[in-house]
Amino acid sequence: TLPVSPPGARPCSPKYFGRDAMVCVCNATYCDTLDPVVLPAPGTYVKYESSKAGKRLERSEGSFQRSLRAPDLVLTLDTAQRYQKVKGFGGSVTDAAAINILSLPETAQDHLLRSYFSEEGLEYNLVRLPMASCDFSLHAYTYDDVPFDYELAHFSLRDEDTKLKV
Repeated sequence: TLPVSPPGARPCSPKYFGRDAMVCVCNATYCDTLDPVVLPAPGTYVKYESSKAGKRLERSEGSFQRSLRAPDLVLTLDTAQRYQKVKGFGGSVTDAAAINILSLPETAQDHLLRSYFSEEGLEYNLVRLPMASCDFSLHAYTYDDVPFDYELAHFSLRDEDTKLKV
């Protein structure tokens, strides 16, 4: 595994694909990182912006102003009204995702997973795993193909589950 790097942003290493298509390269020797996310002071906000022009989670700060009116935008924030609770953020680990992650050299796998789950990355804290196959599997499969097997006597995990998901 990689040593834990000190907090601090490391810039994107861009690779361009024409027509404004760009990705940040993360490989066995380098992966970009973000400064750790810190909650802003009351009355202020932090914004992260990405764009086709090359911004990649660029951080900026601002403060809320009372009764500011712009000609084409009015945003009202009612801090007393709550609509939903957010448990966290994450992604899906399908067979295809796991196959691609496992195809990388071990150090690149560490960089990639750190960029998703660590403090200097996106800080994901949730992962969705499909039960049995999905649209991103190499083939269709279930855990029990025997009709009327209500006791699940024929239930078994597939190699994809033990090698790619668990």
